[in-house]
Amino acid sequence: MSSMSSMTTSPIPVCPVIMAGGSGTRLWPLSRSAFPKQFLVLSGNTTLFQQAVTRLLGLGDTQINVAAPLVVGNEEHRFMVLDQLREIQCPPLAVLLEPVGRNTAPAVTLAALQALEGGHDPVLVVTPADQTVTDGAAFTAALRRAVLAAAEGAIMILGVTPDRPETGYGYIHADNGRVAKFVEKPDLATAQKYVNDGGYYWNAGMFVLRASLWMQALERFRPDIASACRIAFAGRKTDAEFVRPAKAEFAAVPSESVDYAVMEKCPGVLDIRMEPLAAGWNDLGAWEAVWQVAPKDADGNATVGDAMISDSRNTLVHATSRLVSAVGLQDVVVVETPDAVFVSSRDKSHNVKNIVAQLGREQRGEQMLHRKVHRPWGWYDSIDQGERHQVKRIMVKPGATLSLQMHHHRAEHWIVVTGTAEVTVGDKVALLTENQSTYIPLGETHRLRNPGKLPLEIIEVQSGSYLGEDDIVRFEDTYGRVE
Repeated sequence: MSSMSSMTTSPIPVCPVIMAGGSGTRLWPLSRSAFPKQFLVLSGNTTLFQQAVTRLLGLGDTQINVAAPLVVGNEEHRFMVLDQLREIQCPPLAVLLEPVGRNTAPAVTLAALQALEGGHDPVLVVTPADQTVTDGAAFTAALRRAVLAAAEGAIMILGVTPDRPETGYGYIHADNGRVAKFVEKPDLATAQKYVNDGGYYWNAGMFVLRASLWMQALERFRPDIASACRIAFAGRKTDAEFVRPAKAEFAAVPSESVDYAVMEKCPGVLDIRMEPLAAGWNDLGAWEAVWQVAPKDADGNATVGDAMISDSRNTLVHATSRLVSAVGLQDVVVVETPDAVFVSSRDKSHNVKNIVAQLGREQRGEQMLHRKVHRPWGWYDSIDQGERHQVKRIMVKPGATLSLQMHHHRAEHWIVVTGTAEVTVGDKVALLTENQSTYIPLGETHRLRNPGKLPLEIIEVQSGSYLGEDDIVRFEDTYGRVE
């Protein structure tokens, strides 16, 4: 009689890495530099960032153990990241905050160094935060195959099976799953040849490999980036979920993309393979791409919000704050927000970058902010403005507190619309409820807090000689905004 023993294999540790630091102004006016496209809801009921996180968490099975995500972003968006992760009940492993933008290679290096802490060496699954897929099952299956290969020591990159000639993407040339070379963005004739010949795939910027292997490859091909990132990471400061590399040291890191720093140097040198991805992938790089993935009527029209279309074909109308109607349009994009409207032919919609650049040169606020501005404590909406007055609608989250502050150039009048407000004016503290109000004289210290369990909304009327957001002197702040 013989006995048999079964061996169990531990699940592969996987660390999702979400690259969320982009400015995303190609979808202006919906996307602004202070509220980029990865934090927008463009398809379904969740944001692109939330969809990216959820897709990677869905990798887990008996063979793969998925940890909490690492998010790489910037200081300005840090509370937006946390709020959106809370909405999907997904606390992060850490949020790595780049003091300055240094492209994707240093960003991935920060994530790798964080993942390696404590002697761990997980498989990193790296994805941008601003993409969409329509076939989640196909995406998960492809990524699981990539994880299994990466656990054995390969560098895996996902290549999107092209369904048309595309001049806006870089390409991967693969032979029997091995990456032969990376190709720059082609002209239309070359892109058509790639589609006809086969073996060429769009580079989606998603890749999978061990954290230690990324560091080894970077030290081989770009030791300057590896060394500078290690120095910046060693000087990091940690505040709850936030990890902040040393600012001056990170500013000295050479700026380079993942592809140029490592990936394009790997074929023929390291084991780099490609996993084909046919999952309805789109990077939503322009309004034309948004139209492509949107549900359409029989005439090819797509609408979002309060929109009406008549006698039109292949047109996108995106309304956010009012009724937008269109008649007799073909191949047109119309995007409406409370403070800006964008109209373009679909095939030229990518040139919105020219408008954004002009707004920047003229230092106009529409390039950076929406009329409704999100803050870590809630939001404010500037609903009216004149030469010496401004009216804002303000929402404060339950339990949230604004900074203790004062203004040199304006006085304020607050009226509670809903909820309960704890108001500090000078050395006096009072509770105000619906329809009650208070006055804050120019130069007086003041603070607003929501002590309740429901959102607090107030109307704020400002009056004075200067009403800019930079006329705020903060004395205390829950969110670290006191210099």
